[in-house]
Amino acid sequence: MLVLIGAAIVFASTLGGFMLAGGQPMVLLHISEFVVILGVATGVLIIASPGHVLKEIIHKVQGTIKGKAPGKPEYFDLLKLLYELFMTGRRNGLIALEEHVMDPSKSTIFQKYPSLANHHERLQFLCNGLKPVIDGKIKPDQLESLMSAELTAKKEEAEHPVHILGLVGDSLPGIGIVAAVLGIINTMAAIADGPEVVGERVAAALTGTLLGIFVAYGFVNPLANRIKFNDAADQLALKCIMQAVAGFAKGLAPLTAVEIARRSLDSSVQPGADELEAAVKNLGTGK
Repeated sequence: MLVLIGAAIVFASTLGGFMLAGGQPMVLLHISEFVVILGVATGVLIIASPGHVLKEIIHKVQGTIKGKAPGKPEYFDLLKLLYELFMTGRRNGLIALEEHVMDPSKSTIFQKYPSLANHHERLQFLCNGLKPVIDGKIKPDQLESLMSAELTAKKEEAEHPVHILGLVGDSLPGIGIVAAVLGIINTMAAIADGPEVVGERVAAALTGTLLGIFVAYGFVNPLANRIKFNDAADQLALKCIMQAVAGFAKGLAPLTAVEIARRSLDSSVQPGADELEAAVKNLGTGK
């Protein structure tokens, strides 16, 4: 919602300022300039992006417009979920976690926390982190390196759409110049038609330059930056899971492992220590 509000402010401020200065909005409406600039920008996007990255760009743009980054309630639920899982493993043995990790959709613990159960990436990362602990295939002190490698790969993959959108945003002012040059060529070809026709075509050419700069700095570059912030929020959730699971694998008490994860969070989404301790003590798994 904030993205749409910001976009509306950018558009209204630009058009409103133009009109307050005596400009007529219809003067800016030159379809040929829109076709050149938006068409070339779309072509650049397609040329620069593999198919899977294009799909990810669409997905991330939709998520930026419609969704929101996880807040304090989501992280609070995540920490409580981790505590319940760790307590189950400590009381009943690690094998007791197998039924929850192997089929989370049927897990009584996971189903209590839909904010994580319905988020495929975080759920998969958590389960993949716990499986080696249950199987005993690696040493506890090796688990953090394993999860860290997966986290790094996910971070690099998430950066691809941001880089592509940044490329398009940086290209748009130049594309606007191309549209302007094409407009000037048309103007020179019609110079014998009189000042009125020449003025109209010069205005169209300048509109092309304006549109390229306006779309780049008003929409594409800010959108890429917002996607970057959303990716950082997703990475923070995965880092929180990694810290907790790695601590539990090393033999830390469930509450201590969860406390380490809590301290890895940004202050804007970090639950209080006393608040978290009071919440987990009220869980059915015990203290």
